Amino acid sequence: MSIQFNAKAVLAAVTLGLPLASHATNGDQLLGVTAIQWGMGGAVVAAPQDSATLFVNPAGIAELGMEEVRFDLSPGFMKPPREVNGVTSDSNLFFLPSGSVAFKVSDQLFLGLGLAAQAGFGVDFSDVAPAAPGNQSFVTTKGFFKLSPSMAYKVSDDLSVGASINIGYQSLAISNAMFSFPQNQQFGFGATLGAIYHINEQWQMGVSWVSKTDVSEHEFNTASSATTSGGKITVDLDVPQQLSLGVAYKSTSGLLVEIDAKWIDFSDTMGSVDIGRPAGFTGSIPPSLNFGWDDQMVYSLGIQKQVSAETDLRFGVNYGKSPIGPEDVDQNIGSLAIPELHVSLGATRQISKKVSGSLSYTHAFENEVASSTSANKISIEQDIVYAQIAYQF
Repeated sequence: MSIQFNAKAVLAAVTLGLPLASHATNGDQLLGVTAIQWGMGGAVVAAPQDSATLFVNPAGIAELGMEEVRFDLSPGFMKPPREVNGVTSDSNLFFLPSGSVAFKVSDQLFLGLGLAAQAGFGVDFSDVAPAAPGNQSFVTTKGFFKLSPSMAYKVSDDLSVGASINIGYQSLAISNAMFSFPQNQQFGFGATLGAIYHINEQWQMGVSWVSKTDVSEHEFNTASSATTSGGKITVDLDVPQQLSLGVAYKSTSGLLVEIDAKWIDFSDTMGSVDIGRPAGFTGSIPPSLNFGWDDQMVYSLGIQKQVSAETDLRFGVNYGKSPIGPEDVDQNIGSLAIPELHVSLGATRQISKKVSGSLSYTHAFENEVASSTSANKISIEQDIVYAQIAYQF
């Protein structure tokens, strides 16, 4: 009797957990997009060091100390082993591209542009319900990329402000035992505002707000059958707003320490996802997906030390309690966005006067969440490597 109950619970979760399969880090959001950002554990709001700051705090492009321009190209690779009820996903290596550039127009005005992977990706489980008859496969692809034209203005030697327009591009596909949605892409729009203030020569603080990205509804056409009516199905899947605050200390000996706190409004976008169905629809797709994600507070610490004129070393720690609790596991079988503790190492080497190279390695420790209402369990750990080449003049 227990086996039968668990099998039904898993099958129901497969139906309800469809669009959020992911492997990402703070919930379903990457904690950075470059080797420098990952090496600092994501603590880069107050003391940014590369042009990719325009994704986090656009005021930072006025703080880079460049004479004319800075380019940053930083590809990353993530290996996130994931399990549902002891079954391992077959999809376990992901490419995370990132590129950005910042220009100094005048002593006060700076412009920037960046494109990077920000969230999502997917799973490929052969059977998420071993206790049920037959293979209950679950395959999902979800990706979110952001293009951000940006501007910063240096109000004074102590204060810089900035803004970005966020053009999001979201891709989604779902296939499970009950239905299949083909690949679909939609655009969304939002904004980022930020500021950096120098308290004195050693201390500075930064604040940024990333608005919700309002993504257009994904549309899927379903066919009619002898037992169900077909028609157009829509999935409204937006990207949550974020608010970050950071404080950084810089010493004359080449030491940088930054502590950040970030709030991610997951309850607004991941608490419940609306599903649009045609009038009289009789299929198995529900009118909403009640994932029950909680808001997340993320705390990060980054330490950087200049050990020579050409070399900087970094250490970072990032922690955020999983937005998915035991009471929500059954609704998130396809969404393993539960990593909590990350530890990072990184380094930058000045190759020439204008060119530098950076590397980072991050490990997210294994986290497992067991359902409070069934025997379902989900678990994940991660290894993330980024490389970065920068040109600044």
